[in-house]
Amino acid sequence: MKHRRAAIVFNPSKGDVPTLKQAVRAAEKKHGWAASLWIETAVDDPGKGMAADAIAQNVALVIAAGGDGTVRSVSATLRNSGVPLGIVPAGTGNLLARNLELPVNDVPLALDIAFAGADRPIDALLVDVTRPHGDTEQHLSLVMSGVGIDAAMISNTDPALKKRVGWLAYVDAGLRILPASKPFHLHYRMEGRHSHRVRVATVLVANLGKLPGNIELIPDAELDDGLLDVAVLQPKNAWGWLMIWRRISWENRVLRKTAVGRQLLDLTGGDKRSEMVYLRGTGIELRVEEGAQELEIDGDEFGVATAVTFTTDAASLIVRVPDAS
Repeated sequence: MKHRRAAIVFNPSKGDVPTLKQAVRAAEKKHGWAASLWIETAVDDPGKGMAADAIAQNVALVIAAGGDGTVRSVSATLRNSGVPLGIVPAGTGNLLARNLELPVNDVPLALDIAFAGADRPIDALLVDVTRPHGDTEQHLSLVMSGVGIDAAMISNTDPALKKRVGWLAYVDAGLRILPASKPFHLHYRMEGRHSHRVRVATVLVANLGKLPGNIELIPDAELDDGLLDVAVLQPKNAWGWLMIWRRISWENRVLRKTAVGRQLLDLTGGDKRSEMVYLRGTGIELRVEEGAQELEIDGDEFGVATAVTFTTDAASLIVRVPDAS
Protein backbone atom coordinates (compact mmCIF):
# COMPACT_ATOMS: atom_id res chain seq x y z
CA MET A 1 0.00 0.00 0.00
CA LYS A 2 1.36 3.40 -1.02
CA HIS A 3 1.11 5.96 1.77
CA ARG A 4 0.14 9.57 1.11
CA ARG A 5 2.84 12.19 1.46
CA ALA A 6 2.65 15.73 2.82
CA ALA A 7 4.95 18.72 2.42
CA ILE A 8 5.90 20.91 5.38
CA VAL A 9 6.59 24.50 4.34
CA PHE A 10 8.13 26.07 7.42
CA ASN A 11 9.52 29.41 8.50
CA PRO A 12 12.84 28.59 10.24
CA SER A 13 12.62 31.75 12.36
CA LYS A 14 9.31 30.72 13.90
CA GLY A 15 9.16 28.14 16.66
CA ASP A 16 11.34 25.16 17.56
CA VAL A 17 12.11 23.34 14.30
CA PRO A 18 13.64 20.16 15.85
CA THR A 19 10.57 19.77 18.07
CA LEU A 20 8.32 20.36 15.05
CA LYS A 21 10.11 17.66 13.07
CA GLN A 22 9.77 15.20 15.93
CA ALA A 23 6.04 15.97 16.21
CA VAL A 24 5.56 15.55 12.45
CA ARG A 25 7.24 12.13 12.49
CA ALA A 26 4.93 11.04 15.30
CA ALA A 27 1.85 12.30 13.42
CA GLU A 28 2.93 10.58 10.20
CA LYS A 29 3.24 7.27 12.01
CA LYS A 30 -0.03 7.75 13.90
CA HIS A 31 -2.09 8.53 10.80
CA GLY A 32 -0.34 6.31 8.26
CA TRP A 33 1.40 8.93 6.12
CA ALA A 34 4.77 8.60 4.40
CA ALA A 35 7.73 10.75 5.46
CA SER A 36 6.99 14.38 4.63
CA LEU A 37 8.84 16.62 2.22
CA TRP A 38 10.44 19.51 4.14
CA ILE A 39 10.82 22.90 2.42
CA GLU A 40 12.20 25.98 4.18
CA THR A 41 10.92 29.47 3.39
CA ALA A 42 13.27 32.30 2.44
CA VAL A 43 13.40 36.03 3.12
CA ASP A 44 12.51 36.83 -0.50
CA ASP A 45 9.86 34.10 -0.72
CA PRO A 46 7.87 33.30 2.43
CA GLY A 47 6.14 30.30 0.90
CA LYS A 48 4.69 30.78 -2.57
CA GLY A 49 7.49 29.10 -4.52
CA MET A 50 7.87 26.39 -1.90
CA ALA A 51 4.21 25.44 -2.23
CA ALA A 52 4.66 25.25 -6.00
CA ASP A 53 7.60 22.87 -5.52
CA ALA A 54 5.44 20.74 -3.23
CA ILE A 55 2.59 20.52 -5.74
CA ALA A 56 5.07 19.59 -8.48
CA GLN A 57 6.07 16.59 -6.37
CA ASN A 58 2.44 15.43 -6.15
CA VAL A 59 1.98 15.76 -2.40
CA ALA A 60 -1.50 15.16 -1.01
CA LEU A 61 -1.28 17.92 1.60
CA VAL A 62 0.76 21.06 2.25
CA ILE A 63 1.24 22.09 5.88
CA ALA A 64 2.27 25.69 6.53
CA ALA A 65 4.20 26.06 9.79
CA GLY A 66 4.53 29.75 10.54
CA GLY A 67 2.53 32.92 11.00
CA ASP A 68 -0.25 34.46 8.94
CA GLY A 69 2.33 35.67 6.39
CA THR A 70 3.61 32.16 5.73
CA VAL A 71 0.06 30.82 5.53
CA ARG A 72 -0.92 33.58 3.10
CA SER A 73 2.06 32.97 0.81
CA VAL A 74 1.53 29.20 0.71
CA SER A 75 -2.18 29.71 0.08
CA ALA A 76 -1.50 31.97 -2.90
CA THR A 77 -0.20 28.87 -4.68
CA LEU A 78 -2.65 26.34 -3.23
CA ARG A 79 -5.67 28.46 -4.19
CA ASN A 80 -7.82 26.59 -6.74
CA SER A 81 -5.30 23.71 -6.84
CA GLY A 82 -7.43 21.19 -4.95
CA VAL A 83 -4.53 20.45 -2.58
CA PRO A 84 -5.59 21.04 1.04
CA LEU A 85 -3.75 23.31 3.45
CA GLY A 86 -2.85 22.26 6.98
CA ILE A 87 -1.79 24.91 9.49
CA VAL A 88 0.65 24.72 12.39
CA PRO A 89 0.39 28.23 13.88
CA ALA A 90 3.71 29.78 14.86
CA GLY A 91 3.20 33.51 14.42
CA THR A 92 2.14 36.54 16.43
CA GLY A 93 -1.55 36.85 15.61
CA ASN A 94 -2.36 33.49 13.99
CA LEU A 95 -5.71 35.01 13.05
CA LEU A 96 -6.70 32.48 10.42
CA ALA A 97 -5.99 29.61 12.79
CA ARG A 98 -7.94 31.27 15.60
CA ASN A 99 -10.97 31.94 13.42
CA LEU A 100 -10.90 28.33 12.19
CA GLU A 101 -10.74 27.22 15.84
CA LEU A 102 -7.38 25.52 15.31
CA PRO A 103 -5.07 25.08 18.32
CA VAL A 104 -2.45 27.83 18.48
CA ASN A 105 -0.35 26.40 21.32
CA ASP A 106 -0.56 22.66 20.70
CA VAL A 107 1.62 21.47 17.81
CA PRO A 108 0.73 17.74 18.10
CA LEU A 109 -2.99 18.53 18.02
CA ALA A 110 -2.56 20.94 15.09
CA LEU A 111 -0.75 18.15 13.21
CA ASP A 112 -3.48 15.63 14.05
CA ILE A 113 -5.97 18.00 12.42
CA ALA A 114 -3.71 18.60 9.42
CA PHE A 115 -3.18 14.90 8.74
CA ALA A 116 -6.63 13.59 9.68
CA GLY A 117 -9.07 16.52 9.91
CA ALA A 118 -11.94 17.54 7.69
CA ASP A 119 -11.60 19.59 4.51
CA ARG A 120 -13.30 22.99 4.60
CA PRO A 121 -13.42 25.30 1.57
CA ILE A 122 -12.93 28.95 2.52
CA ASP A 123 -12.81 32.23 0.63
CA ALA A 124 -9.72 34.20 -0.30
CA LEU A 125 -9.46 37.89 -1.18
CA LEU A 126 -7.53 39.06 -4.22
CA VAL A 127 -5.78 42.37 -3.52
CA ASP A 128 -4.84 44.53 -6.52
CA VAL A 129 -2.50 47.32 -5.44
CA THR A 130 -1.62 50.52 -7.34
CA ARG A 131 1.61 52.21 -6.29
CA PRO A 132 2.34 55.99 -6.43
CA HIS A 133 4.13 55.72 -9.80
CA GLY A 134 1.35 53.64 -11.35
CA ASP A 135 2.88 50.19 -10.95
CA THR A 136 0.36 47.46 -10.10
CA GLU A 137 0.65 44.10 -8.38
CA GLN A 138 -1.65 41.44 -6.98
CA HIS A 139 -1.51 39.77 -3.59
CA LEU A 140 -3.71 37.45 -1.57
CA SER A 141 -5.44 38.10 1.75
CA LEU A 142 -7.01 35.47 3.97
CA VAL A 143 -7.34 37.48 7.15
CA MET A 144 -7.66 41.27 7.19
CA SER A 145 -6.03 44.20 5.42
CA GLY A 146 -5.98 47.90 6.15
CA VAL A 147 -5.26 51.29 4.59
CA GLY A 148 -4.40 54.15 6.94
CA ILE A 149 -3.69 54.14 10.66
CA ASP A 150 -4.06 50.36 10.91
CA ALA A 151 -1.19 49.90 8.46
CA ALA A 152 0.86 52.62 10.17
CA MET A 153 0.41 50.75 13.44
CA ILE A 154 1.83 47.59 11.85
CA SER A 155 4.84 49.41 10.41
CA ASN A 156 5.58 51.11 13.75
CA THR A 157 5.42 47.97 15.88
CA ASP A 158 8.59 47.34 17.90
CA PRO A 159 10.00 43.97 16.68
CA ALA A 160 11.68 43.23 20.03
CA LEU A 161 8.47 43.95 21.94
CA LYS A 162 6.49 41.88 19.44
CA LYS A 163 8.78 38.94 20.08
CA ARG A 164 8.30 39.27 23.85
CA VAL A 165 4.58 39.98 24.20
CA GLY A 166 3.10 38.94 20.85
CA TRP A 167 0.05 40.76 19.50
CA LEU A 168 0.00 43.18 22.47
CA ALA A 169 2.90 44.97 20.74
CA TYR A 170 0.35 46.24 18.20
CA VAL A 171 -1.53 47.96 21.04
CA ASP A 172 1.69 49.72 22.07
CA ALA A 173 2.23 50.91 18.49
CA GLY A 174 -1.34 52.14 18.23
CA LEU A 175 -1.07 54.17 21.42
CA ARG A 176 2.16 55.76 20.18
CA ILE A 177 0.96 56.79 16.72
CA LEU A 178 -2.68 57.65 17.45
CA PRO A 179 -2.05 61.18 18.86
CA ALA A 180 -0.15 62.25 15.73
CA SER A 181 -2.31 60.48 13.17
CA LYS A 182 -4.34 62.54 10.72
CA PRO A 183 -7.48 61.50 8.84
CA PHE A 184 -7.44 61.47 5.05
CA HIS A 185 -9.97 61.59 2.24
CA LEU A 186 -10.69 58.40 0.38
CA HIS A 187 -13.17 57.29 -2.26
CA TYR A 188 -14.64 53.81 -1.90
CA ARG A 189 -16.95 51.89 -4.18
CA MET A 190 -18.50 48.55 -3.36
CA GLU A 191 -18.83 46.31 -6.42
CA GLY A 192 -21.96 47.23 -8.36
CA ARG A 193 -22.65 50.37 -6.30
CA HIS A 194 -21.93 54.10 -6.37
CA SER A 195 -18.71 55.72 -5.17
CA HIS A 196 -18.56 57.51 -1.81
CA ARG A 197 -16.10 60.13 -0.54
CA VAL A 198 -15.24 59.84 3.14
CA ARG A 199 -12.76 61.28 5.63
CA VAL A 200 -11.32 58.31 7.48
CA ALA A 201 -8.68 57.18 9.93
CA THR A 202 -8.51 53.73 8.38
CA VAL A 203 -10.46 51.27 6.25
CA LEU A 204 -10.28 47.56 7.06
CA VAL A 205 -11.23 44.85 4.56
CA ALA A 206 -11.71 41.46 6.16
CA ASN A 207 -12.29 37.81 5.40
CA LEU A 208 -12.94 37.13 9.09
CA GLY A 209 -13.96 39.07 12.16
CA LYS A 210 -12.24 37.92 15.35
CA LEU A 211 -8.97 39.37 16.66
CA PRO A 212 -6.74 38.06 19.47
CA GLY A 213 -8.08 38.65 22.94
CA ASN A 214 -11.56 37.53 21.85
CA ILE A 215 -12.15 40.93 20.22
CA GLU A 216 -14.96 40.79 17.65
CA LEU A 217 -14.09 43.59 15.25
CA ILE A 218 -16.54 42.52 12.54
CA PRO A 219 -18.96 40.08 14.18
CA ASP A 220 -20.86 39.03 11.04
CA ALA A 221 -17.79 38.19 8.95
CA GLU A 222 -17.56 34.57 7.80
CA LEU A 223 -14.71 32.77 6.06
CA ASP A 224 -16.98 30.88 3.68
CA ASP A 225 -19.88 33.21 2.81
CA GLY A 226 -18.46 34.39 -0.53
CA LEU A 227 -18.37 37.97 0.76
CA LEU A 228 -15.83 40.41 2.14
CA ASP A 229 -16.59 42.65 5.11
CA VAL A 230 -15.46 46.25 5.44
CA ALA A 231 -15.10 48.50 8.48
CA VAL A 232 -14.80 52.22 7.74
CA LEU A 233 -13.42 54.01 10.81
CA GLN A 234 -14.09 57.75 10.73
CA PRO A 235 -13.89 59.19 14.26
CA LYS A 236 -13.85 62.97 14.43
CA ASN A 237 -12.15 63.22 17.82
CA ALA A 238 -11.15 61.26 20.92
CA TRP A 239 -14.82 60.72 21.78
CA GLY A 240 -15.25 59.05 18.39
CA TRP A 241 -12.46 56.59 19.18
CA LEU A 242 -14.12 55.83 22.51
CA MET A 243 -17.39 55.09 20.70
CA ILE A 244 -15.55 52.73 18.34
CA TRP A 245 -13.99 50.91 21.27
CA ARG A 246 -17.38 50.73 23.00
CA ARG A 247 -18.89 49.20 19.89
CA ILE A 248 -16.16 46.57 19.57
CA SER A 249 -15.78 45.68 23.23
CA TRP A 250 -19.38 45.95 24.45
CA GLU A 251 -21.88 45.97 21.61
CA ASN A 252 -20.19 43.39 19.35
CA ARG A 253 -18.95 41.17 22.13
CA VAL A 254 -21.93 41.29 24.50
CA LEU A 255 -25.13 42.93 23.25
CA ARG A 256 -25.22 41.30 19.82
CA LYS A 257 -25.06 37.85 21.44
CA THR A 258 -28.65 37.99 22.74
CA ALA A 259 -32.05 38.85 21.27
CA VAL A 260 -32.63 41.43 24.00
CA GLY A 261 -29.25 43.02 23.30
CA ARG A 262 -29.98 43.24 19.57
CA GLN A 263 -33.34 44.85 20.29
CA LEU A 264 -31.59 47.39 22.50
CA LEU A 265 -29.16 48.21 19.69
CA ASP A 266 -32.08 48.70 17.30
CA LEU A 267 -33.82 51.03 19.75
CA THR A 268 -30.71 53.10 20.48
CA GLY A 269 -29.42 53.19 16.91
CA GLY A 270 -26.17 51.51 17.92
CA ASP A 271 -25.64 49.98 14.49
CA LYS A 272 -26.10 53.32 12.72
CA ARG A 273 -23.35 55.38 14.34
CA SER A 274 -21.11 57.13 11.84
CA GLU A 275 -17.82 56.57 13.71
CA MET A 276 -17.64 53.00 12.42
CA VAL A 277 -19.57 51.88 9.35
CA TYR A 278 -19.84 48.25 8.27
CA LEU A 279 -20.16 47.27 4.59
CA ARG A 280 -20.44 43.92 2.86
CA GLY A 281 -20.14 42.73 -0.73
CA THR A 282 -18.09 40.78 -3.24
CA GLY A 283 -15.60 43.54 -3.90
CA ILE A 284 -14.50 47.05 -2.98
CA GLU A 285 -12.25 49.67 -4.59
CA LEU A 286 -10.39 52.14 -2.35
CA ARG A 287 -8.79 55.22 -3.90
CA VAL A 288 -6.80 57.75 -1.86
CA GLU A 289 -7.74 61.30 -2.86
CA GLU A 290 -4.31 62.88 -2.36
CA GLY A 291 -0.91 61.22 -2.09
CA ALA A 292 -0.64 57.66 -0.83
CA GLN A 293 -1.38 55.76 2.36
CA GLU A 294 0.31 52.86 4.09
CA LEU A 295 -1.06 49.39 3.37
CA GLU A 296 -0.95 46.20 5.41
CA ILE A 297 -2.12 42.76 4.31
CA ASP A 298 -2.76 40.09 6.94
CA GLY A 299 -0.58 41.91 9.46
CA ASP A 300 2.42 42.44 7.16
CA GLU A 301 3.68 45.78 5.84
CA PHE A 302 3.08 46.32 2.11
CA GLY A 303 4.43 49.81 1.56
CA VAL A 304 2.22 52.66 0.34
CA ALA A 305 -0.58 52.65 -2.21
CA THR A 306 -2.76 55.15 -4.03
CA ALA A 307 -5.50 52.61 -4.77
CA VAL A 308 -6.38 49.10 -3.65
CA THR A 309 -9.11 46.80 -4.98
CA PHE A 310 -10.29 43.74 -3.06
CA THR A 311 -12.26 40.94 -4.73
CA THR A 312 -13.57 37.71 -3.23
CA ASP A 313 -12.49 34.37 -4.66
CA ALA A 314 -15.18 32.21 -3.07
CA ALA A 315 -14.41 28.72 -1.74
CA SER A 316 -11.05 28.74 -3.52
CA LEU A 317 -8.89 27.35 -0.70
CA ILE A 318 -9.32 24.00 1.07
CA VAL A 319 -8.21 24.06 4.71
CA ARG A 320 -7.95 21.19 7.19
CA VAL A 321 -10.09 21.85 10.25
CA PRO A 322 -11.24 19.77 13.25
CA ASP A 323 -13.54 16.93 12.21
CA ALA A 324 -16.94 17.61 13.75
CA SER A 325 -18.20 14.05 13.26
